Amino acid sequence: MKKTKPSTALEISGFLKSSFLLILLLGLNLNLFVSMPAFGEEKRVQTLILDEALQIAGEKNKDIQKAREYRNWVEARFVEERAIALPQVVITASGSSSRDESQKAFGANFPTKQNVLSAGVGISQPLFTWGKIGASIRAAKVGLTTAEDQLRLYRQAAFRDVTASFHDVLLAKTLNAIAIQNLDQKSRHYDEAQKKYSAGVATDYDVLAGKVDTENARPAVIRTENLIRIAQERLRFLLGVGEQEVDAKGALDVPIAEYPNYEESLDAAWRNRPELSDLAHRVEIGKELIKIANAGDKPRVDFKGGFGWTNLDMGKDFQADGSNWTAGVFVTFPIFDGLRTRGKVGAARSDLATLRIEEAKLRDSISVQVRDACNAVREAGEIVRALSGTVTRAERLLFMAEKGYEYGVKTRLDVGDAETNLVQARGSLAQAKRDYIVACVNLKWVMGLLGEDGEVKGSSFKTEKKASQEYLKF
Repeated sequence: MKKTKPSTALEISGFLKSSFLLILLLGLNLNLFVSMPAFGEEKRVQTLILDEALQIAGEKNKDIQKAREYRNWVEARFVEERAIALPQVVITASGSSSRDESQKAFGANFPTKQNVLSAGVGISQPLFTWGKIGASIRAAKVGLTTAEDQLRLYRQAAFRDVTASFHDVLLAKTLNAIAIQNLDQKSRHYDEAQKKYSAGVATDYDVLAGKVDTENARPAVIRTENLIRIAQERLRFLLGVGEQEVDAKGALDVPIAEYPNYEESLDAAWRNRPELSDLAHRVEIGKELIKIANAGDKPRVDFKGGFGWTNLDMGKDFQADGSNWTAGVFVTFPIFDGLRTRGKVGAARSDLATLRIEEAKLRDSISVQVRDACNAVREAGEIVRALSGTVTRAERLLFMAEKGYEYGVKTRLDVGDAETNLVQARGSLAQAKRDYIVACVNLKWVMGLLGEDGEVKGSSFKTEKKASQEYLKF
């Protein structure tokens, strides 16, 4: 039998190792290709209506999540403050060994070494603290309501921003559709000019002018496409959905409701704004903090007691063990604390006065916000009404200009002016509708009513175009 050369064996071994590594790499690459999207395949976009977007924001918006964690923190602080009113029980155990030669002074046989083992349970209970404990518990309980106010505040702000961003996406898509229609129209005119030029009824000027108009209309399409992406990115950020791409589905059509009354809107804002509720609760906390600070130099009474067992070992003839207990009422009266309590009371009263000043300032600010919001709703509504018939008339004007140019009674300048007017009318109307919807939502936020009914009525902004009068009614 012919023997294999050593070099040949090494080559075979190296070949097998290379083949194994190649198969392993191919397997990894296959898994990688399977997990990767195919070439040209776009990431899946989640298309949402307004109600769905607000529901997602209520669950995943980072500001709302932070407000929920703040509520959890306040609940933990309430448990901490309540603990001072409950009995405190402590289990202790100790073991010690000591030697003292000076004990021989009591006799040569007196033990100088002793071992002590002890264990016990101690209890302490405040009986009277001059109102400090009660004030602490009440302040902590009011703190729970401030956490709810903060949650309402962040939820309403998130709903306002998400609604505005949602309609920004719809506006960007509308403007993009207008730009595409304008580009298609310019392209059609350019094609007609080329055909007329071939037939000998148009000049080089007509063809060149049509080409320039087409090229000038193309940047608007590019800009509006980028505007859609920007609006979608902002909506995705506000929703807190991570890398998931989102899109808005709906229409900007909405009926113009009755304009809100300033006095009624202001009254609703004062009753429902979470900032005012939060400040009112903070004022209550400030009053309790004054009571807490004022008890710093007042007497307090505590009960303390304990029960345990002790083993004492001092040698053969000195050994014993047994139970022990203590109970007592202790009075503590800090007669002079260096005026520390007086300083704390003064600081607490100053904080309370500051809160009341902030409350008055906030009321003035809300009055201005409500007036501005009411004016914005009226302004946007009047613009929508003013532009509602302009688009139809501009379309009719363009049709007449094109027909006139076809029959030779209109110039290219007339057609261009009509096209420009139509683009401006469509864009202005879309912007006005978006501004009216956002102004109505902003007014509901100013009044403290946005999302407070458990659901945001947004059916008027769905694809079906069903108008929700309640959503825009004030």
